[in-house]
This record gives sequence, structure tokens and C-alpha cells, in this order.
Amino acid sequence: MTKNERYQLVINYFEKNAPDAETELIYDNPFQLLVAVILSAQCTDKRVNLTTPSIFIKYPGPKELAAGNYEEIFQLIRSISYPNNKTKHLMGMARKLVEDFNSVVPMTVDELVTLPGVGRKTANVITSVIDGQPNMAVDTHVFRVSARIGLTSAAKTPLSAEKQLIKNFPKALIYRAHHWLILHGRYVCTARSPRCTSCGLKEACKFYKNNVKS
Repeated sequence: MTKNERYQLVINYFEKNAPDAETELIYDNPFQLLVAVILSAQCTDKRVNLTTPSIFIKYPGPKELAAGNYEEIFQLIRSISYPNNKTKHLMGMARKLVEDFNSVVPMTVDELVTLPGVGRKTANVITSVIDGQPNMAVDTHVFRVSARIGLTSAAKTPLSAEKQLIKNFPKALIYRAHHWLILHGRYVCTARSPRCTSCGLKEACKFYKNNVKS
């Protein structure tokens, strides 16, 4: 099977079975999504969604969050992984939005990564989810799933995987492909016990062919 054939099989499967795939984070505007994505690092979306409502009520925008009290913010997110660092990141992010971006979340990767707590993955999420930009956020799920299926080859870093995925997915589908892969990794192609026998991508998957298929 050629790489193009593998990609086409994957695209066909997801377009049929997950045409409306989207982020599981709950948000109403770009600022809320940015807060949620920062909190989601090494934490489940479910836990983040349980935590953010109280944050959004008390701090509805960058100005309010920038003026917030460290201890109060920390208490609101203490159930999230790494609450100390994330409290600092949220406060720093909000202050920079107020000071440098007129309290508006920028929509370029280069600008977003200047915000505290925002790396390339987070910036790719924001720009693709909010603006439909052809950016591929590679988290642990995307990195694992794309390697197992064979969409990436010998990618040793998230950036390397990102470049390969962007090169091979049609530009118009890249923002959706992130959600396809992350949700597949979250619910089917899990890290420890992938559900290979019931997976709809067996025909395209190198991992299944080499490790499961008898």
C-alpha cells in the first residue's frame, strides 16, 4: 500500500464515521478556549471541563484574569495537573493579552507562542479550532496514532510528525484531521490496550498488520 493510498483510506473512514469531529473542550469564545487548552496539558478534557465554568464566571475576560489573585486562581484549578505552574501561566497569558494584544486573542501561531503557557501545540489548536487554519496540533495521541497507522515514518518529535501530516493531508482537511486522530487515540487506539480487532482502520494500519493480524 502506498502512502497516498493509506492516507486516502484514513480520510474516507473518518469522513464517513466522524464527519463532525471537534474538540471536546467546552468554550464560548477564543479566550475561554485558550484558558481551557492551557489547562488541558497533561490533563483530561473531562477534568478541564469540570473546572473551567467557575473560572469563566469569576474571570470572563483577559482583564479580569490579569487582575486576579494568585491564591484565588490556584484554588479554582487545584484539581488540575500542575496547578502552580498553570496558575502562573494563566496570569501571565492574560497580562500579555491586555498589554500587547488589546485583550484580543491573536490568530497567528507566531503571536500565540509569545504568550506564557502557550507552545506550538496550543497555538495550533487555537488557530485551527477557532479560525479553521491548516495547522496540525500534535499531542501524545496524534503522535502515537499517526505512527501506528503509518501516516508518519520515523518521526522522533512532534514537530517532525506535524510536518509529515501537513504535507500529506489535503490542506482543507488538516484542521479536522487533528480531531480525527486525537479522538481515535483517546477512544480506540489507546496507548496501553488499543482496540485493534474492532478498529475500522485495520486495512490501513501498519501496527495491526505487523503486531495483531494473524
